[in-house]
Amino acid sequence: MQKAQVNLNKILVIQTAFIGDAILATALLESIHNSLPEARIDLLVRKGNESLFQQHPFLNQVLIWDKKQSKYKNLFALLKTIRASKYDLVINLQRFGATGLLTALSGGGITVGYNKNPFSFLFTKKVPHELDKGLHEVDRNNQLVAWFASTLKRQPKLYPTKEHYARVEVYTQKSFICAAPNSVWFTKQYPAHKWIDFLNQVPLEYTVYLLGAPGDAESCSWIKSQVVTNLRIEILAGKLSFLESAALMEKAAMNYVNDSAPMHIASSMNAPVAAIFCSTVPAFGFGPLSDTSFNIETTEKLGCRPCGLHGYKACPEGHFKCAEGIGKEQLVDVLSNRF
Repeated sequence: MQKAQVNLNKILVIQTAFIGDAILATALLESIHNSLPEARIDLLVRKGNESLFQQHPFLNQVLIWDKKQSKYKNLFALLKTIRASKYDLVINLQRFGATGLLTALSGGGITVGYNKNPFSFLFTKKVPHELDKGLHEVDRNNQLVAWFASTLKRQPKLYPTKEHYARVEVYTQKSFICAAPNSVWFTKQYPAHKWIDFLNQVPLEYTVYLLGAPGDAESCSWIKSQVVTNLRIEILAGKLSFLESAALMEKAAMNYVNDSAPMHIASSMNAPVAAIFCSTVPAFGFGPLSDTSFNIETTEKLGCRPCGLHGYKACPEGHFKCAEGIGKEQLVDVLSNRF
């Protein structure tokens, strides 16, 4: 089917949600560049996520919205900048009002977003965002550009530089696995005592690197202190940037992650990944996309699971069976089946 011939030289993509959402948006960047290699693509992200796109080969510039301080003052300052840029196309990957208003008032020649956005009635084009159709989020995002993109890329992709690879080279000289045991949401997080059970079963030939944000270092340290069989555990939480973590995960024998940002980092590097789903389920469309991917879930049928799209600070039922029901053998078997 021949795509519409339109003049799209300057394009803005808006994704100011969390780290994982920003990473998944990179598949859309790949789709746009593949179809319009000469187009100038800009990306708007929330402050803190801009380092993901350091020296990204397809981006002209990264705009930053500081949402924590003077949120709306900064939003309207961004609006002024965006309107001055006179974009041919503005693509909004979010379903919330603030970015919807930004899109509607952007002055873009064509504005595209999801019909669930409260300001979508002002968009030039809108498409459904459906969680029950078996689509991955990258597929849903790609629907926003399917009217002009000749090839839709399904793989998110980050681009660590030579410097990022050099920074982690010292860690890659031996067989290793990575584990990212933390999550912002309690009900998305495999419990610490279960991580300990698993790490006590990891074959001694592997060094284990515990990854995460600076705030995760303390919990990683406690996990390490409780492991008695494998002393080859090193805490890298808070010591690596996003792209350094990506470069490291690419070389791992396996990456063990929750349903959280490290899962999407692994996907962006096509790195082997075992994703642990506690309260959420892969059917929501946010699962791993690496060629070698494993979804690890409880085998018990629970009427309370999934209990929500995102996560909670505590199990609503008080038992957390969705996590407690996942055995260490399920994680160990993944490493055995990797080869």
